[in-house]
Amino acid sequence: MTPIATDEVTAMPEPSNQKSSAVDAVSASAGHRSPQRASATESSPQKLQEDFQEKVRGEAPSTAVFAVYGVEPEIQAYAMAKYSRSSLSMKESLREISAQKAEKFLNTFYFQYGHRSIADLAHIALAVERLSILAAIELADEQRWDGQERSTRYQDFKKSGYYIPDFGADDEARKLYCGTLDFLFAEYEALSAHMTQHLISITPKPADMKHEQYERTLKARAFDITRYLLPLATNTSLGEIVNARTLETQVAHLLSHTHREVRVLGESLKKAATSAAYNVNAESLKKLVEEIRAMNPELGARAEQELLHEVRVAPTLVKYADPNPYEMETRRELRQAARELMKSEAVAPSKAIVDLLDEEPLEVEIATTLLYEHCHHSYRQVRQALQVLGERYRREIIDLGLRHRGKHDEMLRGFRAGQQLRFDILMDTGGFRDMHRHRRCVQVMQGFTTQHGYEMLLDVEDAGMRSRYDAAMRRVQAAVEKLAARNTPEAEENSQYAFPLAYRKRALFKMDFAEAVYISELRTTPAGHVSYRNVAYAMYEAVARKYPALAKYFRVHDVTAPVDLLQR
Repeated sequence: MTPIATDEVTAMPEPSNQKSSAVDAVSASAGHRSPQRASATESSPQKLQEDFQEKVRGEAPSTAVFAVYGVEPEIQAYAMAKYSRSSLSMKESLREISAQKAEKFLNTFYFQYGHRSIADLAHIALAVERLSILAAIELADEQRWDGQERSTRYQDFKKSGYYIPDFGADDEARKLYCGTLDFLFAEYEALSAHMTQHLISITPKPADMKHEQYERTLKARAFDITRYLLPLATNTSLGEIVNARTLETQVAHLLSHTHREVRVLGESLKKAATSAAYNVNAESLKKLVEEIRAMNPELGARAEQELLHEVRVAPTLVKYADPNPYEMETRRELRQAARELMKSEAVAPSKAIVDLLDEEPLEVEIATTLLYEHCHHSYRQVRQALQVLGERYRREIIDLGLRHRGKHDEMLRGFRAGQQLRFDILMDTGGFRDMHRHRRCVQVMQGFTTQHGYEMLLDVEDAGMRSRYDAAMRRVQAAVEKLAARNTPEAEENSQYAFPLAYRKRALFKMDFAEAVYISELRTTPAGHVSYRNVAYAMYEAVARKYPALAKYFRVHDVTAPVDLLQR
């Protein structure tokens, strides 16, 4: 039976107690534990606040807050997890914890008992260098990921080189591939130089602007245009900071990927987390240890042990990250189901770059999203095909998405359904990389293809380079089709590295209202790339049409207004 609340618990204070209630509220806001009430002679709220401020200035706060530095990630995770299992303070816990104790604890609670949130407390910084843009997109395709990639706006990529897949004994394919990419980089260099001079010729330098800043700004604008010629094979670099739980999931996903480079990347991440980490202070510490050893050999040996011991950032938490059978088997079956469902349906030309989808039953959304990822058709085309086959077939698709799910497997991303705003977006791959950074969205990517054509900016036409640009795209598409048709392992996957960033791809973005406003406001600013500016503005327009009363809450920039090329 539910207990009945007594009057003593629920009664409101009498009007005569209003002053003392105000005093209590001020005291409580500072964590003041004293039950003593203020004198009734104290009058104004301003006087109470002044007295309170004077009091707290002379007292140390009861809550202790301090930063922790120099602790290995797994030991830090153990120490923080002990808050739920021990009354010790952080400092006391860190003093008593050793690497062996941390490993034993994590093996027991993380792996045996499945307390996986413990790994959220171990954060790891990783540098990933000389990977392809294609692999970087896959690496960054994680909602809980924080990182930064090399910018195609602020850096010239002509010297970065490119990734060459394993073509085995197929020398003809390797020759065609390398020749195509060498051609693209030569065109990228030529167009970058031409566009820089074109922008200089049409943009007067302000008198108060330094010449170096003027040229640097216009070069960045030129790179924004010429990045469309960069192939997915282009070498890039990125840094990421992730917790060990996310890293384990990320590694398992990469190890299960369709492209060999991405699988090797997964192995490299796992090795980096479980092997000795790079110590930026190693050289200076070695010199210090040698100086100590010269004065006192015994103390020098101790200093070496304390200062130069190898640190492995996640030797326990990531060691069992392996390819995920759930992901691989489900991908194979859903890919086959999508192929059979859509085999008689041509990819329909898109009428708009952004399609705000209609509301629909949850089952319909899940089934459609599961198949959407494995074809190049629009969401509406896939949904229509599913509706023709009826409810029973939809449920079979949902069953395929869960049939191979293991005990500790998260559901596939396609099951993250129910968001109010869902946008089917068709945009160039270069612009997609910028939109891909919005982590609060649920993003479902389709694969790379030439079926949707490529983007061509008006700036290229204004500079008199359209015919050369179009010729380059036609040459690359012909080469890609030849590479994909080769009778070698992963021939289609290898051909995708030659796709320039200009080629369009589909992605489904699911989000709430606040995120739609955030993206529309951030990505329509004049300093942004025209590609994602148009997409973000189209998102705003779609929401405004469907929910006109909410349109006034968007603070967007009009993308049709002239842009100051020197604005950053």
